[in-house]
Order: sequence, then structure tokens, then C-alpha cells
Amino acid sequence: MLAWEVPAASSQPLLNVDGDATVGMEAFSRIAPAVPIIANVVISENLFEVLTSSTGGRLQYSIFNKYITGLERAIKKMKTQSESSILSAIRSSRGEKILEVDGTVTTQPVLEHVGISTWPGRLTLTDHALYFEAHRVVSYEKAKIYDLAEDLKQVVKPELTGPWGTRLFDKAVFYKSVSLSEPIILEFPELKGHTRRDYWLAIIREILYAHRFINKFQITGVQRDEVLSKAVLGILRLQAIQEISTANSVRCESLLMFNLCDQLPGGDLILETLANMSNLRELERTNKSVGGVGMYSISAMAMVSNLGFVFGPSSSNNSIEAGAGLVVGEIAVGEMSPLERTVKESRNSYKKVVQAQETVDGVKVDGIDTNLAVMKELLLPAMEVGRWLLSLAYWDDPLKSSVFCLVFTFIICRGWLGYALALLLVFFAIFMVLTRFLNQGKPVDEVKVIAPPPMNTMEQLLAVQNAISQAEQLIQDGNIFLLKLRGLLLTIFPQASDKFAVGLLLTALILIFVPSKYIVLLMFLEIFTRYSPTRRASTERWMRRLREWWFSIPAAPVILERENEERKKK
Repeated sequence: MLAWEVPAASSQPLLNVDGDATVGMEAFSRIAPAVPIIANVVISENLFEVLTSSTGGRLQYSIFNKYITGLERAIKKMKTQSESSILSAIRSSRGEKILEVDGTVTTQPVLEHVGISTWPGRLTLTDHALYFEAHRVVSYEKAKIYDLAEDLKQVVKPELTGPWGTRLFDKAVFYKSVSLSEPIILEFPELKGHTRRDYWLAIIREILYAHRFINKFQITGVQRDEVLSKAVLGILRLQAIQEISTANSVRCESLLMFNLCDQLPGGDLILETLANMSNLRELERTNKSVGGVGMYSISAMAMVSNLGFVFGPSSSNNSIEAGAGLVVGEIAVGEMSPLERTVKESRNSYKKVVQAQETVDGVKVDGIDTNLAVMKELLLPAMEVGRWLLSLAYWDDPLKSSVFCLVFTFIICRGWLGYALALLLVFFAIFMVLTRFLNQGKPVDEVKVIAPPPMNTMEQLLAVQNAISQAEQLIQDGNIFLLKLRGLLLTIFPQASDKFAVGLLLTALILIFVPSKYIVLLMFLEIFTRYSPTRRASTERWMRRLREWWFSIPAAPVILERENEERKKK
């Protein structure tokens, strides 16, 4: 990395690496992914930012050395756990490696919530599944298996827990799949924050997303083991960072490749590029000549195998032969690899998303009355257009209404309704382009909103109560409408149902025999001329008869059944 950043330093016979050596992001992002255990192309920039959070954007050798030491400890820990007797009988069938274990210390328990039952126990994550063993007096019960490798429509997300079913503490992970009759919740209690939960949520999702990637692109054989190796190395890096980092603000998902691809704009394109690279490597491995002398580079799976772990039976040949250029890890010497280009484009898009989100966060206001005032101001142009259309529909100015009616009638008769809509869209596009050029270099016009008078606590409570009452009234009106419609369909009131059936039959005949153009014309004329001077009296009379008919329809009966206690316990 020093030679990349300062080429002249590589020619110096002695270099005081411990004292004054630092490197920047470009050197780290370019060189570190060549060794898969240290970094990869997708997360290298995030890893660099974490390592340099206290050094002003320059990576010091002392911190890098601590990171390497942390990696060594994480590797030894993983190797010791995988060679232990923990779940050895279950893990042996798929050759699963243990990535993390929690719940063995009484001060840091893991609680499993299933329904109203709660059990402390030991939680184990492997490269294929999640295992929970409830505590006995001196041992553990049979392990419950929550599979992450098969496509079981798993849902893993943060969850709130609390006593008696309340949602108070944000310290749990929710797991759901089609193989379970009801979801389970794994709680990670701690006095302050939810660091443990965030860490476990990230590593569980990393394994789940890795297997989803494998299943989606149907990756098999050596390349399947390569994908799992990338996920395992990411978890090892995260464990090393947690060991050397004193801050609790490390975003675990930003250091795990598959988690990050799930969040980044264009993350699906990064995964597609990874899948294409895997296919090309498999093709090169298949077509390589027996007697040729090639240039080889280490892969993630080869790195994991060199550390003493073997994934599956296909790990005997771990090298990757370079094609036209030398490929080292996930980078190409002398040029940008397709993966690097895709990641760069995704990061540029992510920066735009972050900037847009900052503007969104900046315009958020508190209070129902204030938000309503802002919404009213933003909808003012649409409200003005609506008022203008209502004035035309109510014939407040007969001349304007007559002209509007004649113009739209002509457009509908000529079949130009689609062209009119297209012309409206063209008008909006031209307006946007002209506004851009005319306002270029000028400050953006802010939306000016007259803030409503401040409300005290009692007024806010009354406003909330009033809003809830109005919402309840709307829901009741909706239920009454649905119940009356049910009554019509079930002929609870035969006279009204007969009229409704005749109306439906006439409507069906019109739709069958009358061309759609004339149906649209009739609907427009009926709605728009309803309150014209010549039809106003008859319209008011017919609307009154329609309301009377609707009020005379009884609602279908409803019976409320309370859930009994025995069913609730089940």
C-alpha cells in the first residue's frame, strides 16, 4: 500500500513503518482486496473509514497491525469452535462451521420467545443454520434448527420485546419461515443500547443473504463454496473490528458484503456481477490447458482453506487462473475490474441518496397541525385547479362552463382524449425544462408556510382525540356501506335488491352494445351538466330520491364473537 501511494518509497532500503507510515483510502481500497481475509472490493471503503475514524482519514500502521492481530484471534476462535463438540453430530452431515456462539455466560443470556413462552439458552450460528439449545440444569435440551440455507421465505428483522407482550425494548431479532407454525423472537438483553442485537442481526442476515444469492443464481460446486467463504471472511473481519474498536457506533451491516448489497442502490447489479465473475472463473477452470503455464491468484475459498477450514468436497482446487490480465483477488492489475466499476457506480448513487435523504430529514416538522399546514400549502395549486373545475361543474359562470363542455365533448367525439392527455404531459415537461434553464444559478425557492399558533398539551390531546373520532366515523361509514351492499346482494330487502339488479342489467347491456367512446361521452355529459340551469331542479329531485332509497336499505346483521381464553392460551 505504501508503494502504491508513494512509489518512491518502494526503492528506499529502510522504511520506518512503525513510526510515520500512513496510507489513504485509494491505496487501501486498491491493494487490500488482493488478500481476501483483509478486505474485499465491496466493503473496502467502509472498512477504511472505520479503521481511520480516530486518525483523520489516514490509516496508521499501528492500527492496521491491531486489525491483523484481531483477525488472527477471530480465526483461532472460529477454528476452536468448529473443532469443538458443540452440535458436532448435527453439523457433520453438511460440514458446517461454527461462526458465533452466545448465551453461554449468565451475565449475557439469550432468550427465545415463542408465543407466551420464554426460555434462556445457547445460540449458535453456522454457515448453514441457526441453532438454539434451551438451558437445562447441567446441560442443554435438543437443539432447535432454524435453517438459513434453504428457500423457506425467511424473514429476519429487528423486533421490540417487553414484559407481558409489551413492545418496549429494542433488543431482539424476529425470525419467521414457512417451516415454523409461529415466528420466534431471540432477545439479547443488555443494560445499555442494542449492540449485541445489531451484531447478531447482521451476521444472521449475512448467511441468509449469501444462501439467497446462491439459490437465485443457481451457483454450485467450487463457486458455491467461494460464496460461503466470502460471507465467513466478512464475519471474521467484523469480529476483528469489534475487538479493536472502542466505539459502539460501528454499523455492522456496512462491513458485511451481502448485507451492504441489500442496502446499496444497484446492489442487485453488484450481485449479478459477482455471479458473472463466478461463471467466468468456472469456465476458465474448466477450459485451462493442462500443460500451460498460467498466473494464479488466491481466492476467498483458498484463503479460508489455507486457514484450516474446508467447505464441501469441491475445495481441492482453489486457485483462480488469470485471463488476459493478472487478477489478484477481486481486482485486476492495471485496470478496473467489472466488479470495481459496478461498486463505484453504486457508491456514487448511494451518495446521491444520502444527500437527498438529508434534505428529507431537514424538512420534517413536528406536530399534526404544522404538518397539515405544510401539506395544505403544497397542495394549493391542485386545490385551486379543483375549485376551478367545481365552479365549472356547478355552472357558476354559464359561459365558461358551456365553452368547456363543448370543447371536451368535441375532443371525446373525435377520439382525441389520449392526445389531450399526451399534450398535458408535454406541457409539464416543457415547463420543467424552461424552469430549469430560467432558474439556473438562482437559489431554490423555498415553500413558505404560515405556522399555526402553538398548541399546549391539552389542545394537542383534544386535536388527537378529534382526529381519532373522525377516523372512527369514516370507518363506521365504510362498514355501513359494505353491509348495505351485502344486504343488496343477499336480497335482505327484496324491493331494493330488485331495483339494484335491474340497474346492473341495464349497465351491462349498455357496456355490451354501446361503443366505449359514447359511454365516456354520456358519463361526461351526465356529470358535467348535472347542475346546469336546465337540469338543476331535476338533479336535486333525483339525488333526493337516491338518498331516500339508500337510507331505506337495511344493513346485513353482524355478530361479534370474543376469543375464548382456551384458544388464547393455545
